[in-house]
Amino acid sequence: MLTSTEVEAYLSRLGFEGAEAPTKDFLFALHRAHVARISWQTVDIYAGRPVSMALRDSVGLMTAGRSGYCFHLNGAFSALLRTLGYDVAWHRAGVQPIGREAGVNNFHLGLTVDLKGSDSGEQRYVIDVGLGDMPFEPIPLAFGRYRQGPFAYELKPSAVAEGGWRMEHDPLHGYIGVDFAPELVPDLALFHPNHAHYSQSPDSPWMNQFLVRQRDEKSMNELRGCVWKAWDADGCATTEVARKNDWLALLADVFGERLAAYSQDERDSIWICVLKQHEEWKREREENKGSNAEKPA
Repeated sequence: MLTSTEVEAYLSRLGFEGAEAPTKDFLFALHRAHVARISWQTVDIYAGRPVSMALRDSVGLMTAGRSGYCFHLNGAFSALLRTLGYDVAWHRAGVQPIGREAGVNNFHLGLTVDLKGSDSGEQRYVIDVGLGDMPFEPIPLAFGRYRQGPFAYELKPSAVAEGGWRMEHDPLHGYIGVDFAPELVPDLALFHPNHAHYSQSPDSPWMNQFLVRQRDEKSMNELRGCVWKAWDADGCATTEVARKNDWLALLADVFGERLAAYSQDERDSIWICVLKQHEEWKREREENKGSNAEKPA
C-alpha cells in the first residue's frame, strides 16, 4: 500500500487533485491519463542505469516525473489501484513480436481489475499501461473486438495458455499480440529474472536501443533513436529528428520525458550515442540499397 504522500504525488502526475471512490469511471480516467502522460521507455536501461522493479522503486519513478517499461509501469499502477481500493490481480504474460511464436514467457506483467459489486456491468477488465501502445482504456475480459479511436484490438482465448486470453494487437503496430495466463501471481519475484535479463544482459533487446512509446486517444507515437513514427486514423507519418534541441523538445512535448534524472552532461552523452547509432543505421541502409541495386534482376 502506498503512503498518502505517494498517492498524492502519483495522482498529481496523472492530472488529478485527489483520490475518488474506486468506480469504473475513475478506473477508466486513471488508465487514460497514465497511458497518455507516462511513456513506455528504455531510457534508463540504454543509459546503463537500470532501476529495480520493486514496487516502491517503480512508484518512485512515477512520482519523480520519470518512467520505465512494463514491469515498472504495470507494477506501479497496480500498487496505486490497490491503494485506492481496487481489486487488482497480477498475471504471467508474454508479448509476441512479428516473426516470433506466441508464448507466456513471463516477460510481461499482466493486470486485471475485478469491479464486482461496483457500478460496472462487466465485472472484470484487462488493464495495461505497460507497453506504450496497448488499448487507451481498459477492455472487458469478454471475448470480442474492441475499437478505441483509430485502433482495433481483439480479445480471444489464448492458444498457448489454457484458460487464458490473448489480446490481438492492432495490425498497424510492431507486434502481433499478448497472451495472458489465468492464474493469479502472488509475488512479483517470479518476474525478477526476466527484469534482470532485460535490464542487464548483453542479450537484452533494450540494452542498445533508445526507444520511447506513448499512446493517447487518437494516436500512438514511437521514438526509436532519431526516428519518430506517429500513427493515427490517416496512417503512419515518419520523421527524422537529427538535431539535439529538436530531439529533446520532442521527448518532452510528445512523450513527457524530460530526462529528469540526468545532468546536462549526461543528456549530451545520451544524445551523442543515439545520434551515432542513427548515423550508422543510415549508412548501413544506404549500403544495403546499393548492394541490392547491383544484383541482377
